[in-house]
Amino acid sequence: MTGPQRQPRPLFWLTGALLLSACGETATLAVSDGSGTAPVLPQPVHTVLPTVNIAPAVGWASGATPVAAPGTQVAAFAAELDHPRWLYVLPNGDVLVAETNAPPKPDDGKGIKGWLMGLVMQRAGAATPSADRITLLRDTNGDGVADFRSVLLSGLHSPLGMTLIDKQLFVANSDAIWRFPYETGDTTIRAEGTRLVELPAGPINHHWTKNLIASKDGRTLYVAVGSNSNVAERGMEVEAGRAAIWQVDTQTGANRVFASGLRNPVGMAWEPASGVLWAVVNERDELGSDLVPDYLTSVVADGFYGWPYSYYGLHVDVRMSPSRPDLVAKARVPDYALGPHTASLGLVNAQGSHLSGFQNGMFIGQHGSWNRQPHSGYKVVFVPFAGGKPMDVQPLEVLGGFLSPEGRAWGRPVGLAIDLQGALLVADDVGNAVWRVSAL
Repeated sequence: MTGPQRQPRPLFWLTGALLLSACGETATLAVSDGSGTAPVLPQPVHTVLPTVNIAPAVGWASGATPVAAPGTQVAAFAAELDHPRWLYVLPNGDVLVAETNAPPKPDDGKGIKGWLMGLVMQRAGAATPSADRITLLRDTNGDGVADFRSVLLSGLHSPLGMTLIDKQLFVANSDAIWRFPYETGDTTIRAEGTRLVELPAGPINHHWTKNLIASKDGRTLYVAVGSNSNVAERGMEVEAGRAAIWQVDTQTGANRVFASGLRNPVGMAWEPASGVLWAVVNERDELGSDLVPDYLTSVVADGFYGWPYSYYGLHVDVRMSPSRPDLVAKARVPDYALGPHTASLGLVNAQGSHLSGFQNGMFIGQHGSWNRQPHSGYKVVFVPFAGGKPMDVQPLEVLGGFLSPEGRAWGRPVGLAIDLQGALLVADDVGNAVWRVSAL
């Protein structure tokens, strides 16, 4: 009986491939139209099935690299990692990398749409088991290549955000923040951690990545918590505490929602001149290839940014019923659009950068689209700032070449960091590498 049971599987995959290739529509605007301080926001496009345009993950050929901007060069800081997604530089220059992927989500992906999204994740290289560890990388001779690595922490639960405050390393798992005793220079942590606070998770956990950043005085963590759906189609009861940035006391775990209506905030950074918190946010899908731009925005206390009732300020999402005109009326307009469906995830301010022309602004890692035809993202860009705000110019490409001419993904950039030599580090979770962009 085993043979007959297995025979339909090729038909299953063929059917899935045909459905995926038939889904959706095509953009009528350029990505640049949906970028900058005044993006073009056309009318929504509704389709029976979402636009699906996947860049299949293939990885890099031996010796191949992304393409660095003029005046810079790129090389592998570390290779042969397991889905490296986030980075953190310690005071002595050691680099921590979260090797991580989504946790089990047994209730996410049910029905035809869920089945399609499962195929999307597989083709995009995002369906492998999570390594659940943080690895320490060290460049012992200063040549720009990590020649020492050690597992700092293992047995975690889809970790992402990391920050060191005094002698405590805080780690954001997909379901909780933990703290561990740590002395700079240590290459492994054997002590048991302490759970500081639980975070929204559960058997769906749609946007599982939890990032964190510390206040300048080290008393507060700001924690990015994504929504549990695209546009609250599962109901608002499963969105409690989500689509938000939390404030968490580093000693007691006491917490509150600092800002809300942020569909999927991930990268966060302090703007050095003003001391204001900034974040990159992934906006909603299934309104067409030209909507909605992901964005970079300042984050103000008790600010509401629209999700799920509206996007980009007062643009009402008619899929939400009942509507909330009271909330829409106070929705803040983001500061800077990053193009539709670019999946902008990584964020680091350029303070300390030695890259010529990239020294006052923010670097952003764009993981790349699945809900747009043609592709968008799949690059690292730079948004210049002046007076603590983004300039009215298009983003500048810092690192590209992640897609093949046929639209396959050699790599996908995610988390970013500036090392102690002023180079930009880029985690590539499809290429399983950390790239280092340095001045020529």
